[in-house]
Amino acid sequence: MVSMKIRVATYNIHKGVSSIRAEPRVLALKQAIGLFNADVVFLQEVQGKHDLKAAKYGAEQLGQKHWPAAAQHEYFAGESRHLHAAYGMNAVYDHGHHGNALLSAFPIANTANHDVSDHAYEQRGILHCVLNTEHGPVHCYVVHLGLFEAGRRRQTQALISAVRESAPDGEPVIIAGDFNDWRNTLSGELRNALGVVEAFDELGTNASLDGIMRTLRRKASLKTTISPARTFPSALPFFRLDRIYVRGFKVESAEVMHGSLWAKLSDHAPIVASLSLG
Repeated sequence: MVSMKIRVATYNIHKGVSSIRAEPRVLALKQAIGLFNADVVFLQEVQGKHDLKAAKYGAEQLGQKHWPAAAQHEYFAGESRHLHAAYGMNAVYDHGHHGNALLSAFPIANTANHDVSDHAYEQRGILHCVLNTEHGPVHCYVVHLGLFEAGRRRQTQALISAVRESAPDGEPVIIAGDFNDWRNTLSGELRNALGVVEAFDELGTNASLDGIMRTLRRKASLKTTISPARTFPSALPFFRLDRIYVRGFKVESAEVMHGSLWAKLSDHAPIVASLSLG
């Protein structure tokens, strides 16, 4: 069977507004998402509804500040290669709600949203979507973990349980999103529990020098350090918050989208990776 090629991206879109002055960037984001040329896009902080923004900007039909009538995930999926979209509502307030979303060029067989909120003031969820591909099901988990380390650890255990319960052994898995794991304490736990690798760590193992160093560390019984990419803040990325973990896939390439365009759209920089299966 011919191997499957799939290109994926993950992006925290900051609810579709600029980091400064909170002005709408939804139209620009839709155009930017098209630049990923991705088959599947994992999105965090997606605005499903915001009555105040709609009332203020909805009449500007052609302007960059336009606020669409449709939910953001539906707006991004419309008139693009992503014919299929799913949304997991996490945070609910008087004038609207936001959560995680998945845009897909493949049919979405089913979805489930797991509430992993650690407290009432920080609502979080894990959106699980099963994609129908010609190579069989692919399990996608859109993740946005909390700001506090103790809560992230509990949410990581919930993620591990969700994957174990919903993705049978042998079926490919992609876990992507904003982990808020600025000290990088969770990668080893995910790798050991689920058999996943992080995209940039997987690329590193393909480099001969890196491979030699890892072999030496193993022989010396030293812990191998996993180093995801720097993605926050987007204007000058320093913290390693956003990740793509995979099981069953080979990582062909991965990159962080840098530059003035991305710095204007969100406080996070997106990651795009090319994967192969089979």
